[in-house]
Amino acid sequence: MPDWSYHPLFLPLLKKLDADKSRSFIHKTMNVLASCSIGRKWIEFLGHMKPDHEDSFSIHDWQFHSRVGFSGKLDSRLEGIQAFCSLGFGAIEIGPITLKGKKIEQHVKWSKDKTDILYSKEIESVSVSEAVEKINSVRHRTVPFFSRIVGNDAEVIELATKISQSSDFIVIERLYDSAVLQNIKKTSQNKPLFLSLPYIEVEIATDKIITLYHKGILNGLIIDEHPHFQENEYFSYMADYEQYGNIIKNIKSLTNHEMTIITIGGISEPIDALKFIQQGADLVFLSSEYVQAGPGLPKRINEALKHSLRAENSNTNVGWKYYLYFGLLILFGGLLALLFGTTSVILPYDESFLQMKKEELYLLNERILYFMAHDRITLAGTMISGGILYVYLSIYGAKKGIHWSKKAIDIGAVTGFLGILAFIGFGYFDWLHGLFWVVLFPFYWIGRKQTAIIMNSPSSINKKNTKYWKTSLYGQLCFVILGFSLTIGGMIITIIGMTYIFIPTDLLYLCMSAEQISFLNDRLIPVIAHDRAGFGSALISVGLLVLMISLWGFREGEKWVWNALFLGGLPAFISGISVHISIGYTSFVHLLPAYFACLLYIIGLILSYNFLKNK
Repeated sequence: MPDWSYHPLFLPLLKKLDADKSRSFIHKTMNVLASCSIGRKWIEFLGHMKPDHEDSFSIHDWQFHSRVGFSGKLDSRLEGIQAFCSLGFGAIEIGPITLKGKKIEQHVKWSKDKTDILYSKEIESVSVSEAVEKINSVRHRTVPFFSRIVGNDAEVIELATKISQSSDFIVIERLYDSAVLQNIKKTSQNKPLFLSLPYIEVEIATDKIITLYHKGILNGLIIDEHPHFQENEYFSYMADYEQYGNIIKNIKSLTNHEMTIITIGGISEPIDALKFIQQGADLVFLSSEYVQAGPGLPKRINEALKHSLRAENSNTNVGWKYYLYFGLLILFGGLLALLFGTTSVILPYDESFLQMKKEELYLLNERILYFMAHDRITLAGTMISGGILYVYLSIYGAKKGIHWSKKAIDIGAVTGFLGILAFIGFGYFDWLHGLFWVVLFPFYWIGRKQTAIIMNSPSSINKKNTKYWKTSLYGQLCFVILGFSLTIGGMIITIIGMTYIFIPTDLLYLCMSAEQISFLNDRLIPVIAHDRAGFGSALISVGLLVLMISLWGFREGEKWVWNALFLGGLPAFISGISVHISIGYTSFVHLLPAYFACLLYIIGLILSYNFLKNK
């Protein structure tokens, strides 16, 4: 559920439903998806949310891959614990945990204006046995868990004992006696112990917190939100930016900048997290604002933080040049195919295979020649579009060592190469097409080998939830739909080219049946099948490129992404639509997919212009 689907589609729907039930449904659904390997890969494919491991850091001997954590308030029932491990978070808070647990039917609800989440005055908790079971069920765990335990003196000691085997950090909600705290440390196998207090209570307890820290009993402080605004036994949480900042600076100065400090809440856009981190917070946990900001917020914070703290990697590798040559060759091949398609249409080796001259075919049925030109010109336009996308991905992505761009090139190229298998089953192998693949392959293979080490994640200048960011999500959705549509359309065309060859509108245009065409020349069908399947496989490759650029490349100020989509789309749409008009094949039903794709293309460009162009 990335931002491009969450804001345009799901959030408006969720706000019309019961908050408690809809949240439970989402968490459970995402958890089922994230519980299997294919599901986790699908989540990563759609969102590319995994933090850059190069930015990892250590806190209390645990390796963190992100400074963004997930507050237990958002999933007190642990229904989405597996899913949130895959959404770009660096830590997950569990709880509150009590011995028996307490479930509240209407635990959360929307505020009247649907802009905030309200919580029941009766705090919901999960039992320690259920918490242990849920934590132990997490597969491929890569993030640490902070377990928030709640109870009296004896209960928290028992809770610490039971949860310590499954948890990495222990969190308490009040200052117990030193003897109790020492027992918690002892029974939890000396797990790092954090105290969580609402920010308005921290100042009163500062002296005792510092004393316990210097004694080695407390390892860190969590600055929590404060309940406010009661509405029919419900309340929301409030975070004060100024007080958060003052507390962070004060505690850090009193502990020689060594005590670990975590904040909860107050983060609705990346700049909020950057402020806390720049003031000294080691981790920032997202709370209720995360629901309004969208599931892409951790990723946006990670990328904005990377841009703020570390300069862009300027090291280049020679492998990107081979990717560039690969793209340029496809572009050149598309231009040649366009030239042949608009002039001779049939080449000498085609005539040799058909044992028929172009003029003879024209006399038999001129529309067969036009139809073949239509297939070959649309293929040429698709190749030119693909070449343009490869060139942009090489120069602005692979050259900078950006991993997602290399991944996009590899997937698009491998799909294109495999497409050769789609059009050799009818007994006609285009030797020029085969030679072209032979020339292309070494450039791709060398580029792939020499860029194998690039693993950089991109940074981003996006820090605020501006109206242009929100509008761009609709534009991004258009391009994602376009990418999926082109890919699926390419698959359908390939399958048709490998089986039925023609669709009903084709035969209406040709004024002949497939049997009649085969009767004229039994070698015409293999040639036409070759053209159709070849075009379909090329469309799959280009559709995947559009899809991956749309999924992974949309960032504020990434002008090249907009330029690539704009320039990359023109050849395919212009050649595809114009050739139909020029040969008189203007069936509305046949061209409807092209019109739909063109509409998505135009709307997507308009809606994403200001954001990508940083206007």
